[in-house]
Amino acid sequence: MLKSLHISNYALIERLDIDFESGFSVVTGETGAGKSIILGALGLVTGLRADNKSIKQGQEKCIVEASFDITNYKLKGLFEENDWDYEANNCLIRRELTAQGKSRAFINDTPVGLNQLRLLTDYLIDIHSQHENLLLSKTNYQREVLDIVAQNESLLPSYRECYELWRKLRSDLSRLMERAEKSKADREYIQFQYNRLNDAQLKEGEQEEIEQELKTLEHAEEIKTELLRFNASTSDENAALPLLKEGMQSLSKIKHFIPEGDKLYDRTQSLYIELKDVTDEAYSLAEKVELDPLRLESLSERLHVLYDLQKKHNVSSNAALIEIRDALATKLDEIESFDDEINKLEQKIETLTAELHDLAEAVGASRRSIAPLVKSELENTLSKLGMPNVCFEVDIRNIPEFTSQGKEEVQFLFSANKNRLPEPIAQIASGGEMSRLMLSIKALIAGKISLPTIIFDEIDTGVSGEIADRMGKIMSQMALDGMQIISITHLPQIAGRGKVHYKVFKTENEQFTHTQIRRINDEERVVELAKMLSGSHVSEAALQNAAELLKNH
Repeated sequence: MLKSLHISNYALIERLDIDFESGFSVVTGETGAGKSIILGALGLVTGLRADNKSIKQGQEKCIVEASFDITNYKLKGLFEENDWDYEANNCLIRRELTAQGKSRAFINDTPVGLNQLRLLTDYLIDIHSQHENLLLSKTNYQREVLDIVAQNESLLPSYRECYELWRKLRSDLSRLMERAEKSKADREYIQFQYNRLNDAQLKEGEQEEIEQELKTLEHAEEIKTELLRFNASTSDENAALPLLKEGMQSLSKIKHFIPEGDKLYDRTQSLYIELKDVTDEAYSLAEKVELDPLRLESLSERLHVLYDLQKKHNVSSNAALIEIRDALATKLDEIESFDDEINKLEQKIETLTAELHDLAEAVGASRRSIAPLVKSELENTLSKLGMPNVCFEVDIRNIPEFTSQGKEEVQFLFSANKNRLPEPIAQIASGGEMSRLMLSIKALIAGKISLPTIIFDEIDTGVSGEIADRMGKIMSQMALDGMQIISITHLPQIAGRGKVHYKVFKTENEQFTHTQIRRINDEERVVELAKMLSGSHVSEAALQNAAELLKNH
């Protein structure tokens, strides 16, 4: 339950602190006193968005803090899951706004985002504003009401999980089919590119080998001439090899006579052997080098093919061409496999569609089974609220396509008068009838969702007298069932039923107007109710009526 509320520097509120009680409480005050301002501030701690215009003029920051007792709400797991500190008997939710437009939110001093704030407060409090009556005309809201009463909280998550997967697979199939269509349209061109590269019989390192062989062939005559000239310079009669041999013979004659002789001879012999080997190799190479115009032409043509392919594909190597060829081959394989992938995905969707259909049928059956109860309960409550001839129907219609909420449209049909067929609420219900309908629905669903605190903001709009008293009785009964009910009202019949009575009022000085709220005692309640009964001039009769009203309740 809501234990207390602190507000500072919000709109007309400089500082406000108020404690709340369990059971049924009422809040009254003249029009314009600031009841909606307090409600707006409370809305901030439930995660509503706000701007810096909410800050009291001339102040840098406003703070709204609410304290809740959540001992019996079984929310410890939620706190642990989100890594929030758990304080069962004093859960503090705080919202801060700065004049610079910054907003911060806290749960037990742990900074949180607005989504997390809403996640928690959805379990704690329901603020029924005057505008919420408009929701009653929305089919989505009507379906939600039916699901709450049917307690479909176990069926709907399974259905929605299956629906989201089904929708994703259908989206995947659509994209896959688009890719397949586009790829098949490009297939001829891809195949052409692949064929050219594949027909080229590309090999790793081929380009480098060709380029080197071409250099040799293009300079064959020069290479042969210079190799033979080198051979002659080393092996002719007066060239290096004969002279080295002659020198070896000279050293062989004296090598035994001097210490260095053997070493000199061995080194000269090594030179001779190495030079002779080089000379023989050069001659052998010269013999192999031949002018081959046909080979030259063939290699030039092959290199031109490679260069042309590289230019077309904007690469600079044979290895890059091979990568492109292999990628094109993979793409062609993918195109061939699209049909298989599409078939597999269609089979998955078919299986999932059957599962989704079964889940949708279960949800629909649950809704249809609870519809008679909703009809009877609401007709019974509305009859007590001055509609003896009320007719309420729950119209459930199948729709052809799956939606995130099932395969039904739900619409509430209503008639308050005899001999008039029920029609959609938005088309027929007056403001007072809408208020009574909404209260009846809140009373019906409150126990189903175990909502600890409900705040009604003038849900009694458009009613008065005996009907107002009956609305107050229903709210009192809701409080007896274990909920904390707070009703902001202008009607004495409802205000007189409150266990606790709070009054909102304004105070003024030369510079500012301030909104305040305080709990009033029994004597003050008599005066407040008398004003509500008779206006600003409080007569003795009004005071007696007010006292009688409090005594009866």
